[in-house]
Amino acid sequence: MDSLQWVDQTYIQKHKSEDPKTLRAMYYPNLRMYSTHGDTSKRREPMDAALAFLMRFGRRAAISLAVYMLSYLPVVGRFVLPAASFYTVMNAAGPIPATVIFGSGIFLPRRYLVVFLQSYFSSRSLVRELLEPYFSRVRFTKDQKRAWFHDREGILFGFGVGFWIFLRIPLLGVLIYGIAEASTAFLITKITDPPPSPAYSSDFAESQIKWRNKHEFLKLPLANLDAHNVHTDDALKNPMQASELTGKKFS
Repeated sequence: MDSLQWVDQTYIQKHKSEDPKTLRAMYYPNLRMYSTHGDTSKRREPMDAALAFLMRFGRRAAISLAVYMLSYLPVVGRFVLPAASFYTVMNAAGPIPATVIFGSGIFLPRRYLVVFLQSYFSSRSLVRELLEPYFSRVRFTKDQKRAWFHDREGILFGFGVGFWIFLRIPLLGVLIYGIAEASTAFLITKITDPPPSPAYSSDFAESQIKWRNKHEFLKLPLANLDAHNVHTDDALKNPMQASELTGKKFS
């Protein structure tokens, strides 16, 4: 949250010469008012949460082990890891990169594909960890959260894998993690909308499943990433979005 506050302050400083009416609402003032505990009546017992954690990671470990063992089968085994890589990249980056990975994976040694898959799933776990402060406040259902990640899978993979590589560097990795946290706060302001106050947040999670300006944002040059962080008259017709204006602070 401190990183998100810094991002808001930097945004204000960067655009201080512009008309405040054209600037986006702030993220930190409203988001900090969200409870990190959610609905206490729906909280799971510690044992249930531990079992859910073990089942989730146990299933991933079992799938990884099964794929690796199948890769040793005669004839078809050489296609198992390339196929797994194709499926993984297909979801994150589309058919063309996935086809390239599949084609090259047939000829590459098995260890390179294992490293690639490990990098993908490790970076995805890192991104989920970095986004936890956001999801601990904005409450998504299980299906909503899955759809949220799926709609942003490509950019989250690119964001996470770079930091995952640097985090593996001894000593330097500790410093990189702090940079990753600050960068995640900046990322949040680009792939989500400014949150309304908690009183108007009942439908906010549902409205965030789709990244509405995804294609426009991905076409922006690096020097103009704030181009789509503005309010429009049409957006202000929505009472929930209009309430976001209370989060603006320019002093």
